[in-house]
Amino acid sequence: MSKPLLSKYSNKFVSRWLILGIDICITLISFVLAYLLRHNFNVLAINWTLAQYHFLFLLYIRLGSFFFFRSYTGIIRYTSIEDAMTIFKVITLSTGIAGGMSLLVRYWGDIDTPFYVPLSILVIEYFICIFLLITSRFLVKSVYDTLVADINPHIDVIIYGAGTTGLITKNVLMNDKTKNYNILGFIDDNEAKSNKTIEGVRVYTPNHALNKLIDNQSNTDVIVAINNLSNTKKRQISDLFLEKGIIVKTLPPVDKWVGGEFAVNQLHNINIEDLLSRDPIQIDNLQISKEINSKVILVTGAAGSIGSEIIRQLLSFFPAKIILVDQAESALYDLEFEIRKKIPNNTQVQVVIADVSDSNRMRRIFHSAKPHIVFHAAAYKHVPLMENNPYEAIRVNVLGTRVIADLSAEYHVDKFIMVSTDKAVNPTNVMGASKRLAEMYTQSMNHVSGIQTKFIATRFGNVLGSNGSVIPLFKKQIESGGPITVTHPEITRYFMTIPEACQLVLEAAAMGNGGEVFVFDMGDSVKIVDLAKKMIVLSGLRIDYDIKIEYSGLRPGEKLYEELLNNNENTLPTHHSKIMIAKVVTPSYTQMEIALDDLASSLYECSSKTLVTKIKHIVPEYISNNSIYEELDRKKI
Repeated sequence: MSKPLLSKYSNKFVSRWLILGIDICITLISFVLAYLLRHNFNVLAINWTLAQYHFLFLLYIRLGSFFFFRSYTGIIRYTSIEDAMTIFKVITLSTGIAGGMSLLVRYWGDIDTPFYVPLSILVIEYFICIFLLITSRFLVKSVYDTLVADINPHIDVIIYGAGTTGLITKNVLMNDKTKNYNILGFIDDNEAKSNKTIEGVRVYTPNHALNKLIDNQSNTDVIVAINNLSNTKKRQISDLFLEKGIIVKTLPPVDKWVGGEFAVNQLHNINIEDLLSRDPIQIDNLQISKEINSKVILVTGAAGSIGSEIIRQLLSFFPAKIILVDQAESALYDLEFEIRKKIPNNTQVQVVIADVSDSNRMRRIFHSAKPHIVFHAAAYKHVPLMENNPYEAIRVNVLGTRVIADLSAEYHVDKFIMVSTDKAVNPTNVMGASKRLAEMYTQSMNHVSGIQTKFIATRFGNVLGSNGSVIPLFKKQIESGGPITVTHPEITRYFMTIPEACQLVLEAAAMGNGGEVFVFDMGDSVKIVDLAKKMIVLSGLRIDYDIKIEYSGLRPGEKLYEELLNNNENTLPTHHSKIMIAKVVTPSYTQMEIALDDLASSLYECSSKTLVTKIKHIVPEYISNNSIYEELDRKKI
């Protein structure tokens, strides 16, 4: 019965006038007790008529202090030290005024008046009233907290970080009335704090906390309360607790705190992107700005994951104009709507619906825009789909790239930057082979006399959250109740965030002098099954109990392991630690022109197998894997 009633009325506040009335009653009780104490509880010795005048005299003065400090307006359930200090000021000021006026009237005015209050009564009443007012407020708060704790969910919390941020986190949680937080302890890497207490909460080392606090706790939250925590350290902390099936939460950024504190609802689970992302990279913004500022930039594949992020980053360097080219009208419309308010005053943005393989359409765009720099991100990238549709892979990825590259040379574009992929290295599928062909053609153009355009390629692996990547797929599978499908228990992939990849693309564009294939440092490869397990735990679910993991087998053309270099390549360093130059073997432009002319003429009349055979002839390292085209490799051998 009490729980429903408390739930119903817990958000209703006691009237301030009722609080004022209670404070007056406490003042009366304090005054009576003071009189009794002063006369050793001899009731007959007290002149109660005179005492009434004394009380009224004090009450008028105290009411003035109540109104001046507005001590009765506080919400009792949230009573704090600040409220206690306000009461202290109210009682001290009113008692001081009453005592001063009594002395002034009695001794300096020599006036015999019933409103003179003996100082002994005032002093005794002063201490009793302060005690009762403060105690009553904290007592009500304590009773309320106890009742609320019975109806609110009980959550055990461990705070990782025993510094200032950790203390703020503790206080925010303890003051939250929507949930019943029980702070089990702090965790801190500083062993000097181990086994000590901070505000009554014990501090543990990570290993001690895991052994003592975690093993027997089934419903425990770990909150990382450390400012400016590196992604590497965040990943280490999270992995430590994920093994125990415990979700780690993080605080909002400090710039989103209000009044030096955050709201409990701003706490959020560490997501898989946080665990895969790396520490922020440093790029040469000055050099990129020199390259981009006041220039006309054309971006193909503008509505895609990489193309759209390149555009977002380009806007901060104030180009004169950006031409957004893509054939996906809805995605392009969404991007235009998103960046509309971010476009600098001196930058124009032109949105163009076009297919990069349509040479006539693209020629008109180049003729009209006359771009200085081209970022070519348009491509089909889905491995199994391209394995079944080699026609489209050749038409867009190879011949579309040729159209953009040829026009760049014809219209004297300063730089052409092609966004390639690690799947172009020792390709095992049509998509990877088509991207390798595009690399080979554009690189061969650097050796043609009379062409002023610098052709540059950039290679990197999977980007987090991109269209068709594994993470959005796993999220959908978890939301639908599973199972999560992993192609192979040993499959691994490299991952990079979209912003990081695009920052490195811009950096490579700025440093490139033509002829380079830039390879990005992708960090360590990630086992996809481990990724799936972490995502299940981060969703608050249990592996194989709530969500199962099933192995579906490698898809057509899929590799177990991705590579950034083939067996005949090595790298040269650049001034940027995360960017290297691959030393690639590039055929002559004449060879590539003949090969691509043959592909183009065969496109409309040859079968898929014939088209793939021709690609394998041009790219000898292309060996199919788990594909219907494996028989072509046997014939070749």
